[in-house]
Amino acid sequence: MKNIIIKNLCKNHQGQPILKNLSFEAKSGRVTAFLGPNGAGKSSTLRILLGLDFASSGTATFGNQSYVDYENPLQAVGAVFDGLAGVPSRTVTTHLRLLTLSNQIPKSRIHEVLELTGLEKKRRAKLSSLSLGEGQRLGLAGALLGHPQYLVLDEPTNGLDPMGMRWFRKFIRSQADEGKTILMSSHFLAEIEEIADDVVVIHEGELKESGTMQFVKQRLNSLEDVFFSLTGGMDHD
Repeated sequence: MKNIIIKNLCKNHQGQPILKNLSFEAKSGRVTAFLGPNGAGKSSTLRILLGLDFASSGTATFGNQSYVDYENPLQAVGAVFDGLAGVPSRTVTTHLRLLTLSNQIPKSRIHEVLELTGLEKKRRAKLSSLSLGEGQRLGLAGALLGHPQYLVLDEPTNGLDPMGMRWFRKFIRSQADEGKTILMSSHFLAEIEEIADDVVVIHEGELKESGTMQFVKQRLNSLEDVFFSLTGGMDHD
């Protein structure tokens, strides 16, 4: 099984429920959009999935395995979460080299992911010199280093210009077509509508809708209409 499985996930913080018995799956070979207004519980779910936080109960696994149980997690799971984490004075190549060393990944993979993400000309640039969009691409390059089956992407199109958005659509489709399991959160609903195969909408820690894009949209004209109808008509930005 190559699905991401969220099962009966609950999380309490200071006595308040953040996630309430949340269950859904992201399937292999498909792009699953994980949607909800700010404060809905998306980040908490992803943090638990990536071993950065603990659930009060329930499970969040890759197949039947937790992230923390992987000896070399980058060879199974690629994640872009909370922006680009790296030392600003390091070069792009050095940043990726350290990731390969930490997860037993061949050095040759660095050139491949830079080519794949269009960053080959930036290989000697310092992280501090990268634009927001270039930082997003570098995050994706790092996520791809280990040929992972699973991609977990938090707001991956943030900072991309129109050309970058077009590139990302083709890129993420190609990854899904290779059979990878992709779970991504985003606030760009129009963009998600063009990319995603499946949709999961949560609000106030609870599942509101889950299904194929076609199924979710069958009652309304657009994903944006669906989103606002399920979350009370107001985004919390």
